[in-house]
Amino acid sequence: MKSWITAFRLRTLPLAFAGWLVGTSIASDKGNISWAIATLTLVTAFFLQILSNLANDYGDAVSGVDSEKRDGPNRMVQSGAITKKAMGRAVVLFSILCLLSGCSLLYLAFPNDFSKALIFLSLGLLGIAAAIKYTMGKNPYGYAGFGDLFVFVFFGVVLVFGTYYLQVQLLDWMVLLPAASIGLLSIGVLNVNNIRDIESDKASGKNSIPVRIGRKKAVVYHVFLLTSALFLAIIFSIQNFNSWIQLIFLIITILFIKNIKAVSSKPLGELDPFLKQMAISTLLFSILFSLGIGLSSIL
Repeated sequence: MKSWITAFRLRTLPLAFAGWLVGTSIASDKGNISWAIATLTLVTAFFLQILSNLANDYGDAVSGVDSEKRDGPNRMVQSGAITKKAMGRAVVLFSILCLLSGCSLLYLAFPNDFSKALIFLSLGLLGIAAAIKYTMGKNPYGYAGFGDLFVFVFFGVVLVFGTYYLQVQLLDWMVLLPAASIGLLSIGVLNVNNIRDIESDKASGKNSIPVRIGRKKAVVYHVFLLTSALFLAIIFSIQNFNSWIQLIFLIITILFIKNIKAVSSKPLGELDPFLKQMAISTLLFSILFSLGIGLSSIL
């Protein structure tokens, strides 16, 4: 059980929660929300995050990307704690759980609108396929440097905007701004991970963005991700301005600066704690952003 909990990589779940929280808080500002829909949305997001983690563990072990030379914590298949066969079954199980949870969610959200349900079902199936194909199968796109795009689309745009739309069922393209913010910060977490593993990934042929552009440019990329996320959130807050309290999320800039300094100067083997710090910073950003929305409607 301990090995499976490790394989789930629970420390990555704040990313799924962050996107869900931002989407839910914006929806709640528009009116009453359904907590049944909100709960199922969060559960589905968690299942997809865990599925992605399990598929990554399996794929990296099979391809040889995970080895004893890797700087991060041991993966379960590579270390022998979980067999490839068992991990493969777990990937299938969580794919089914994602599908069941997602279909239940769509039944609640769109009981009389098959076309909207079909659109969201298609997005869900794409998300499941993308989570698996990230490092599994022939020519996984994660090894070609496209993992950042997957994270931005599904854990940023789709999660935040989808969470919002499932509640209010109204299009508001301004919601894409905070959705992009969460997507960029989620890429930031992945970028710290990829900078940490840059040497082992290079040796094994995994061409992540840091491997392609080198550590110095990857740090510049990191600065771009974090500053752009803040900038887009500021624009959204100004366009929907009620009170200066909405900008309370800017406090998180302190943690972002600390993370940037670590990524630019720390030895690769010492970056793992800052991967966790980046994930927590993203969660805190979502909490403060949501708190600002809630307080601005009261003050």
